[in-house]
Amino acid sequence: MTDTPARATGSGPAADRPATAPRPSTAPALWNIANVLTMVRLLLVPGFVLLMFAEGGHDPAWRSVAWAAFTIAMITDLFDGELARRRNLVTDFGKIADPIADKAIMGAALICLSALSDLPWWVTVVILARELGITLLRFWVIRHGVIPASRGGKAKTLTQGIAVGMYILALTGPLASLRWWVMAVAVVLTVATGLDYVRQAVVLRRAGLARQRRTADGAAGGQ
Repeated sequence: MTDTPARATGSGPAADRPATAPRPSTAPALWNIANVLTMVRLLLVPGFVLLMFAEGGHDPAWRSVAWAAFTIAMITDLFDGELARRRNLVTDFGKIADPIADKAIMGAALICLSALSDLPWWVTVVILARELGITLLRFWVIRHGVIPASRGGKAKTLTQGIAVGMYILALTGPLASLRWWVMAVAVVLTVATGLDYVRQAVVLRRAGLARQRRTADGAAGGQ
């Protein structure tokens, strides 16, 4: 028999230390439930477009199916981001794919409605220009900070979803008039929140540049 412990056959401190098990990775998996919901929303876009133009684009039955596809997409939009934050499932893929999926389904719906002469083109242009502009604005100031989502922005998204959903359905009578007013509110919120994001971006950039100047001045004074 030997007095050498089974855990080590050498000598010295390294031999006396127990082997350390590798730490499991804490990074969330790419194919988590939040990213799957985002991908479902992206995959719904081409199917939704086909449904919108089925049978000439004005068949009530096909428009109802298109509305169901749009509603599913909007519901996944409500849940995937919340799930990612609550369950620590935020990934680089999700950060990129989620806003793309949001704008893809809304943009497809607006363009389809305008192409079918159900919605004035100026409404589609205003909404899409705002969404694209704010996305570019976020990238412009990202090195200075992140512009947080506001309550007005969330209200805008919800109102847009309701208004576009009402236009997708082949509504008649009073409901057809009501959808115009809901869309009008959505356009007002779209413009108002867009201007507020511009204000926040300017303030954020000025603050970031001021910090950079103070840091540079401090470094120069310390030399």
